[in-house]
Amino acid sequence: MSKASKLKALEREMDRAESYAAWREAALAHDELSGARRWREMDQSRQYDYAQIRLRLDRLRSLRARHDNHGLLYTLNEGIHGNMGGMGRASLYQRAKFGTKHLVEQYIDEIDDALRYLADLPEKEIGIQERMDFFYRANICFGRSALMLSGGGVLGFYHMGVVKSLLEEALLPRVISGSSAGSLVAGVLGTHTDAEMRRFYDPANVHFEAEREASVFSRMFFGTNPSIDVSDLEKIIDRLVPDMTFQEAYEKTGRQISITVAPAETHQRSRLLNAITSPNVYIRSAVMASCAVPGVFPPVMLMAKNVHGEPQPYLPTRKWVDGSIADDLPAKRLSRLYSTNHYIVSMVNPIATPFLNGGKPRGKMAMALGALGIGVGREVLNFYRGVAQRRGDRFPRLNLALNSVHALMDQDYSGDINIVPSFRWYNPVKILSHLSEKELVALMQGGEHSAFPQVESIRICTRISRTMEEILYRFEYGDLRPQGDKYHRPRASRRRPAPTRSDREAMRETGSQRLAKAPPGAKTPPGAKTPPGAKAPPGAKAPPGAKAPPGAKAAPKSKARAGKRAAG
Repeated sequence: MSKASKLKALEREMDRAESYAAWREAALAHDELSGARRWREMDQSRQYDYAQIRLRLDRLRSLRARHDNHGLLYTLNEGIHGNMGGMGRASLYQRAKFGTKHLVEQYIDEIDDALRYLADLPEKEIGIQERMDFFYRANICFGRSALMLSGGGVLGFYHMGVVKSLLEEALLPRVISGSSAGSLVAGVLGTHTDAEMRRFYDPANVHFEAEREASVFSRMFFGTNPSIDVSDLEKIIDRLVPDMTFQEAYEKTGRQISITVAPAETHQRSRLLNAITSPNVYIRSAVMASCAVPGVFPPVMLMAKNVHGEPQPYLPTRKWVDGSIADDLPAKRLSRLYSTNHYIVSMVNPIATPFLNGGKPRGKMAMALGALGIGVGREVLNFYRGVAQRRGDRFPRLNLALNSVHALMDQDYSGDINIVPSFRWYNPVKILSHLSEKELVALMQGGEHSAFPQVESIRICTRISRTMEEILYRFEYGDLRPQGDKYHRPRASRRRPAPTRSDREAMRETGSQRLAKAPPGAKTPPGAKTPPGAKAPPGAKAPPGAKAPPGAKAAPKSKARAGKRAAG
């Protein structure tokens, strides 16, 4: 068999792979045969500054070998970012089927090891306050990754397969946005823990859910009533998304989900709903609004929970429609709210999929022609929109339609890593049409398989940010959390998300453990509770608001004021 035939056979094997492990094995064999493995082993390439990265890698290794901890911290302070020397360039991840240059992978491994090494140093080597300042600052400078799920009608089931692949590889970002069909998947992710999602992906459950969705679509589009019954869409959302607000969902899962909605009137701006901008809004109403395709479903009024725990209208003078019209991929807003600067896009929007390459290299001519076509289309729409706006009173519907079309054209539909379906063109009429159980399952499997070629790129590009998150969690709620009140969280920590319910429980647990083990004279950490039956050490101060245990004697008047407050 010729080399070309063997390569094609391996590509077919990759296409038929039913698991990421099987795909990975075939991809490595393909790289070995095609020569891509040798390309990975060579430092030299015009696509990145390999000399700078090699120099920094050797320096970091030397500093760790000599145990020059302050020198290591200084060198890391010089810059930790995902595009050092151009190592984040997309073309570096398109040559081989699996991975990228070994030099880039080794450099990221060394940064990861150095960060963990510094975090675990004893305080006599480098003070805990100095290390906290460094990690909080470096985390803001390096940024975070976000997963953005596009709109696309029933094609949104494709997103479920993408999410499954990322969950199984422990690569699902905490920051997730969704619009239209993507908002439903984001709502499911935001209200279900990892364990609940894994049960959802059990093969029996997948087929059961697909069968129920197919029967709903069948009733909606082929029932006795030819018009679409919005109650069927509400039933789907109510069944898949629990009755929770954005804040309640964040408290449960720790995922920072955002849902885009577009205004139903002119002269209004789209909104990004999440636990920061609209914590009391019900996720169900946000998903319903984001799925309200104009002309198909009526505009939706958002609902929120008031102080009495009752639902009430949110912005009662406004109604909202399909979020993908205005901001399918809200990268700028996510960056402002969550310090994200790296975006993984799952794209099924039929307007954009024909123009995305899904990680495959494109010629310069094709890229130039594509950019030129988009630019000309935007200018033509700008002209007609200006005409319509001047005569908006006479043609209000035309004005609104042109604004919507312009918003669709004036968006960026790509991210740093794009996961797109194998099909490029999809009949727009079928976007809101009946799909059988077999077709829905095929969409989920297609999304899962489309994510396989991007998994290793995501793993490499997000490794440092994931390590930063883990270390900062340890500083805030785990074994690295400092004791006493002489330490302060740096100013950069204000960009960190608020603690969830499980985070606060972890803080109380570590505080109780430390109190039980505290030596005589040690102070109680702020917010810590005394374990049942444990006696406070002599001289220990009670936290503000703490109550004296039953039978405890009040402190003598000669003691400090803190003792008086604790006893009182």
